[in-house]
Amino acid sequence: MRIADVLRRKGDSVATVGPSATVAEVIGDLAVGNYGALPVVEGGRLIGIVSERDVVRRLHERGPDLLLARVAEIMTVDVVTCSPTDSAVDLSRVMTERRVRHLPVVVDGELRGIVSIGDLVKARIDALEEEREQLESYIVG
Repeated sequence: MRIADVLRRKGDSVATVGPSATVAEVIGDLAVGNYGALPVVEGGRLIGIVSERDVVRRLHERGPDLLLARVAEIMTVDVVTCSPTDSAVDLSRVMTERRVRHLPVVVDGELRGIVSIGDLVKARIDALEEEREQLESYIVG
């Protein structure tokens, strides 16, 4: 299964945030949208990602004044990305090894979607269920 298959099932709509948004604003976006991370986009290009983990760690370091800081100050800039042609199984390993939960899907520098570890697990479970149903159908005749 390829990432394009995962996006077809899930959809390729992506909520993003700009680097000048405040941390308080991004917390609101994460909470209201029930997102674990938001790609940071400027001029149509992916420049970082900000996750709940980024917020919590910086909040611990800097205290409540962090809420007034800009997303650019706390975002992860070394973003692990993937392409639609990547294997979902391979990316599950990458996510586990790199300890990331969200991968922006990028084509020619343009953000085309985002997948989470939960999306990949769900896709794998769906594929196994489909395979099971086909096997049952074959056995039953």
